Amino acid sequence: MRYHCQMGKTSRLVQITCCLLSLAASAWASFSLAAESGVIVLYHHVDTSTPPSTSISPEDFRRHLEYLRDNDYQVMALDIMIDHLQSQTPLPERAVAITFDDGYASIYETAFPMLQQFDMPFTLFLSTDPINQRQNNYMTWDQVRELSDAGAVIANHMVYHPYMLEHEGQETDDQWLARQRAELLTAEATITAETGQNHRFLAYPYGEFNAELKTMLAEEGFVGFAQNSGAAGFQSNFLALPRYPLASIYANLDTARTKFASLAFNVELLDPLTPVTNTRSPGALLKFNQGEYDLEQIGCFADGEPLTLDWEDKSAGLLRLSAEKEYSGRRWRYICTAPLPNSGRYFWYSLQWIKPD
Repeated sequence: MRYHCQMGKTSRLVQITCCLLSLAASAWASFSLAAESGVIVLYHHVDTSTPPSTSISPEDFRRHLEYLRDNDYQVMALDIMIDHLQSQTPLPERAVAITFDDGYASIYETAFPMLQQFDMPFTLFLSTDPINQRQNNYMTWDQVRELSDAGAVIANHMVYHPYMLEHEGQETDDQWLARQRAELLTAEATITAETGQNHRFLAYPYGEFNAELKTMLAEEGFVGFAQNSGAAGFQSNFLALPRYPLASIYANLDTARTKFASLAFNVELLDPLTPVTNTRSPGALLKFNQGEYDLEQIGCFADGEPLTLDWEDKSAGLLRLSAEKEYSGRRWRYICTAPLPNSGRYFWYSLQWIKPD
């Protein structure tokens, strides 16, 4: 049995009811880690004339929605998924939340009509200043309110879409953090004033954060969303939840379908506690807790090449990752996967690294 979480003016009640029905329908089945996982996907532009690195074509976006519909995925509103994950309430076996960053016009003009057609809820993370300034290629507040009235979750992407790690001028660390806090709360207040919504969800601009920003979010009662790939689970870090960016070559359905079906490892990052690094070949210590995966089948990669795996204590699940090469660019990822036996599905976890200039 499949339930649709529909959009519309009664969407929040409908979404909650349908998700509860879906969970009740599967309650007789044995509990598994599939019920502990949800996948959050990220889009920006739904257009062919915008930067390819952050764009998906309307045709590919429709293919994604058709695939989710035709393969028994439960597309959930993000706030409902987060409620389930935080309370450790079982999720549908194939739970997906759709999110968009920034507030581009193509979300309203192209994606929104498709999502309404497929009765699929979604979340819009807004940077408020481009909308206040009526910047070209962005939505207006009237359009944002239309999405909100139709059931979309409207959430925080800061005011100016800053590189949050960067200091301005000679400001101290305390002044830098105070500036980030003020911008965070200003954006939240603007969204509440314009739409009535106040979820205290932040999508970090560019997916960049550090330990201090995570602490700030915790102090302000926010959930944080990053851009490192992987499924979200009961044991995930709710100050930096993973999302799959599906743009450019990653918009291809042949690879996206594997991500839609992925599961969350029960894993802890023990060291380092921040993704910011001063080296181009950083190491990490992970603790894989008990799960429906075989530690012998875990593989970890960067740029498609295997990383060195050193099991410091396999009985305790302690794995140290190290790289044999240096990686270029401001951001890169280490990715670990393992198969769920006899399912065609994979557990997926990634580490985001950031080396500011």
